[in-house]
Amino acid sequence: MFVSVAVLILIQSVCVAPVTVTSSSPRVQVLEYSDAKLSCEFKTEREKNPRIEWKKKDKDVSFVYFEGHFKGPFRSRAEIDGATVLLHRVTQADAGEYRCEVSAPLDTVTLGETNITLEVLVPPHTPSCDIPSSALTGSQVELRCSDQHSIPPAVYTWYKDKKPLLIRHANDTFTINKFTGMLIFQKVSKTDAGQYHCEANNKVGPPKSCEAKHMQIDDLNLPAVITGVVLVCLIGLLCAFGVCYAHRQGYFSRHRGSQHSGYSHTPQEPQDFKHKQSFML
Repeated sequence: MFVSVAVLILIQSVCVAPVTVTSSSPRVQVLEYSDAKLSCEFKTEREKNPRIEWKKKDKDVSFVYFEGHFKGPFRSRAEIDGATVLLHRVTQADAGEYRCEVSAPLDTVTLGETNITLEVLVPPHTPSCDIPSSALTGSQVELRCSDQHSIPPAVYTWYKDKKPLLIRHANDTFTINKFTGMLIFQKVSKTDAGQYHCEANNKVGPPKSCEAKHMQIDDLNLPAVITGVVLVCLIGLLCAFGVCYAHRQGYFSRHRGSQHSGYSHTPQEPQDFKHKQSFML
């Protein structure tokens, strides 16, 4: 009796084995414009012709493979073997999370799925560098380096006269952020003059550098600045003195009076007017 019950339980457990879906590589990393293999293996209980679907999860879920055909941008550059998909010449647009789904209507559990993440790696591009051509001693100067295309993001190394700049002491006059590419001099000096360039590297491809540029450090010419300020003040004082002198001499009032100059009749005496009036009567 005990043996028969055990056999019955074993048979039932074998019969209810659900469809299983797995992937030998749940995370795939490939270089841009190379091929990517998205593996998907499955086992079914009784279903001999399971339905296979592939979907890509972005903001929305879109079909990659549906009803035996590839869809959208995958139509002409993908192939399937069993449930494993091979994508040709992948780009950044192909990066993301994919889901392999296997439907087995005749099985006890009719649906199984597995997720695969595709990362498309991009080697460094030539970084964009912002290097000032000149600066004044004692001023703060920022040098910038940026590569917006490399994946994973690049780290940056700054060079002066073809030698890498390294932070050796806490009291160094500059700081470097290798993740943002910022090189900052708190107070530049004449010794900071030289040829600067930046290198971007993410270990995916060969590092790339921007073109070197010379940064010149000039001293602030205090005597020239003081002389210029004095000259401006003297010119202002001379102009003010000239205006005051002209005002005291009456040049401005004479000019206003000249507007009323010209021929005018001599006013007639009242008695002359009366005389002419009586004569007419």
